[in-house]
Amino acid sequence: MKIKALNGFKDILPEDVGIWRRVEDVVRDVLERFHFAEIRLPILEKTELFARSIGADTDIVEKEMYTFTDKQVTMRPEATASLMRAYIEHSMHAARPVQRLFTIGPMFRHERPQKGRLRQFHQLDVEVLGSSSYRLDAELMSLGSLLFAELGVSASLEINSLGCPDCRPAYRRQLLEFIGDRIGQLCSDCRRRSLTNPLRVLDCKKDGCRQQVAQAPSLIDHLCPACADHFSGVRDSLERLSVPYSVNKFMVRGLDYYVRTTFEFVTDRLGSQAAVCAGGRYDGLIEMLGGPKIPGIGFAMGLERLVLLLKSSDQTPGQAAEIDVFVAGLGERGSGYGFALVDGLRRDGLRADMDLDGKSLKSQMKQADKAGSRFVLIIGDQELAGRRAPLRDMATGEQVELALDLESISTYIKERSSGLDG
Repeated sequence: MKIKALNGFKDILPEDVGIWRRVEDVVRDVLERFHFAEIRLPILEKTELFARSIGADTDIVEKEMYTFTDKQVTMRPEATASLMRAYIEHSMHAARPVQRLFTIGPMFRHERPQKGRLRQFHQLDVEVLGSSSYRLDAELMSLGSLLFAELGVSASLEINSLGCPDCRPAYRRQLLEFIGDRIGQLCSDCRRRSLTNPLRVLDCKKDGCRQQVAQAPSLIDHLCPACADHFSGVRDSLERLSVPYSVNKFMVRGLDYYVRTTFEFVTDRLGSQAAVCAGGRYDGLIEMLGGPKIPGIGFAMGLERLVLLLKSSDQTPGQAAEIDVFVAGLGERGSGYGFALVDGLRRDGLRADMDLDGKSLKSQMKQADKAGSRFVLIIGDQELAGRRAPLRDMATGEQVELALDLESISTYIKERSSGLDG
């Protein structure tokens, strides 16, 4: 019986890796322009880290984490808590008052696998620690907007404010009263959430629950003066940056540490309305985890969904040449010379390959074509004797003879490749 990948875990095959690399290249380029530094984090953390930061009563901690109970360690379900732990552990605030950090890597949640959502999934996580400015909130959303624009992906920005510990309790009481009048019409998950995190009831995706909360009170109408001023500043700043947005009063976060600004980039191109980027402000999280009282804001972007969007919008990379030159060696002497030549070409910065199994020239030409090689160099006894070899352009069929030495071949291919790229 064949062994297959676990349900919710997916191989990224070579034909898709080019799309992933393009996404990562654009991400790194944009983040460098915004003066972000990369941090690389471990996959395993102490379970307590996520219970304290995410909240022991959340679905993630209660149902979805991959935890080794005997060791009390967990495979990270998200990156923010891990990044905060590293920030505190290494006293990064002492080195620079405002830290701009990002990380890219796999996360793990035991959810029902669906389109663009796997049990092992990959995220870009972007965080700024040390500033409470509303302009920073807008700047991060502008960054997200630029990422989508440069990838050629269409996504709409939605924003909301979750208030703060000063203004949220009064709203919570009013929301609980509203939910209590409709509790019998809500799903079992929402009935449970109403006792632990009633804001999550507003975020239920089931049609019946959405209808029941359509007239729910809005947190925006219950903000304290400081939170209202902050949200107004965010909106004004987005308009200054010409970043289009809409206010979604039902947007909440599934994690307990968010306050004030929250936002999502959403799309309807993956079937139902789906978030491809979500984030917000978490000014009390670092202190909650034992660090200094330092504000923070960030977002996470799901790479699987981003790749699906690129495929659906025909923004996948074109069929680029995978190698610069394929060396076709004929006979033992030709193959032996070609073997050393390929190694030299690689050391000189070219992508080179050859057949190592002594196949016919016809078979090797097919192999070169499938590999997407730009050029094929043919070396047999005749070429070795004359110290010259034909180099064929696979796109045009044109053929030139070159001196059979590393410098001549490498120089010609680089010059021609540079012209083709231009």
